[in-house]
Parts: sequence; structure tokens; C-alpha cells
Amino acid sequence: MLNYIYGQVVMQESNYIVLENNKIGYTIYVANPFSYEIGQEIRVYLYNQVREEEYTLFGFKTLEERELFLKLINVKGLGARIAMPMFATGSVKGIKDAIDRENVLYLTKFPKVGEKLARQIILDLKGKLAHKEDDVASGDFEDLISVLESLGYKNSEIKKVLPKINASLDIELQIKEALKLMLK
Repeated sequence: MLNYIYGQVVMQESNYIVLENNKIGYTIYVANPFSYEIGQEIRVYLYNQVREEEYTLFGFKTLEERELFLKLINVKGLGARIAMPMFATGSVKGIKDAIDRENVLYLTKFPKVGEKLARQIILDLKGKLAHKEDDVASGDFEDLISVLESLGYKNSEIKKVLPKINASLDIELQIKEALKLMLK
């Protein structure tokens, strides 16, 4: 499975961007393609959907968006094509709060999400979504988290060492420090 891709945005369409990496253009479906600028170099976190006749990449700006997306697509009746537009008009925090507070009205504002599906989302996910406000500035460690996940470390193990790492260090030094802590 692909975790993320880093490259340059070369095209925007109504529901996807094309990201060039090593002279290969990847079509990546994103929530709001026009929030990306052509020529901008970015990292996009990926979800690969492999079906019998298609291979589709869905992209996210943050790991937290991707984690919520993965939980949403496991809800009965809610596929990737319905879950993706939820991130265009709703924030991760807003979606999580709506689920925790059983706010059906908020969830039904998204395209193709009716009352029945909104109630199913709440039923399946209420109480199962961790809020990241408690985490140590996880935005400062997104690259570090990605590297450690790609090395096979679990999210719970990573969370234990993050508070002990200096966010002002270069990524290479953060990785060395994290690996030292992980091996203890």
C-alpha cells in the first residue's frame, strides 16, 4: 500500500489533481482540488482503492483526514466516493464532533448523505474517534510519524515517544531520536 506521495501539482480538475513525481503523473482524487496550486510541491497522504477493474488513489492533506476517511468508508452504505466530499465542506474536527454529539443535521448537509446514512455513521463510529487535541502538536511531527509508520511501528508506540522529541530538530535528527527511544 502506498502511504504518501511527494510531488508537484501539474493539473486540477473538478474532483482530482494530477501530481507529478519522477516524471510520472498520478491522478489523485481529493476533496477540494482547487485548494492546491499548480506548480506547488506537496505531500499527499494516500488511500489506494483496488477493485476488479480499477485502481484509484484518494489523497489527503493530513494523516488525521486519512484516518477519519478510513473509518468512514467502513460504515455500511458509505463508500469512498460519498465520504470524500465530506472533507470538502466539513473539517475533521467538525465531522468528529457531529458524530460524538449525534448531530444528524450536520451530517445530512453532505452530498448523498441522508438521514438514514447519517444515523448509521453515528451508530458505527460514536465513541470510536479519538480527538487529537491532546496530542503533542502532531502537525510538527507529520513527517516523523509517516517515517515511523512506514518502518512498521504502531500508532500507539509512536504516540509514546513524541512528547520526548524536540520539534525544532531536523527530520533526520528527529528520526534518530525516535528510533533510540523506540529501541529502549
